[in-house]
Amino acid sequence: MAKRVYFGFHYQDVIDFRANVVRNHWVTKEHRDAAGFFDASLWEDAKKDGEVAIKRLINAGLERTSTTCVLIGSQTFNRRWVTYEIMKSFKRGNAILAVHINSITGKDRQTKPFGPNPLRYLGVVFSDSGLTATLKDKVDGKWIDYTDVDGCASYRTDGVALEHRGKGFHLGNFFPTYDWIADDGYDNFATWVG
Repeated sequence: MAKRVYFGFHYQDVIDFRANVVRNHWVTKEHRDAAGFFDASLWEDAKKDGEVAIKRLINAGLERTSTTCVLIGSQTFNRRWVTYEIMKSFKRGNAILAVHINSITGKDRQTKPFGPNPLRYLGVVFSDSGLTATLKDKVDGKWIDYTDVDGCASYRTDGVALEHRGKGFHLGNFFPTYDWIADDGYDNFATWVG
């Protein structure tokens, strides 16, 4: 059965057409279930009035999703709202995966070198008891508390595995990263979102 997937991406990658290739690959499949997903992300280019409106829009887009797919372009890692989408997804318990899309030929008929993986710039520290998690963002080489989600970096958990207690991790430790071309995303995406 297909899952509801939220896609996070930098809008420049829509303009360059790379994000569109991934998000719309289902249209050439015989059955929608063969793609493995229903797109629940925001296809929104209208300006919103302030950050509260943007957060509400993202939060509404994440409702009833189980998976968040981050499409990694050249500048995805430092986009404020992509960071928010990832951290909100992590806090709500979505499975997360990242997909490099710069290997996809853009509308300029060119590919680009891989951009930095945002999952390596975002992290979490678990308390010694495992009952509290603190979201972290790597800014200028330093880990700082990330408070954009719900106004506080720390929140209660249901407990974490013993090996994670009292330690910090970047999100790339928990979630896979793929390359759309090298890892044959067209045929394998349904497996990736499992």
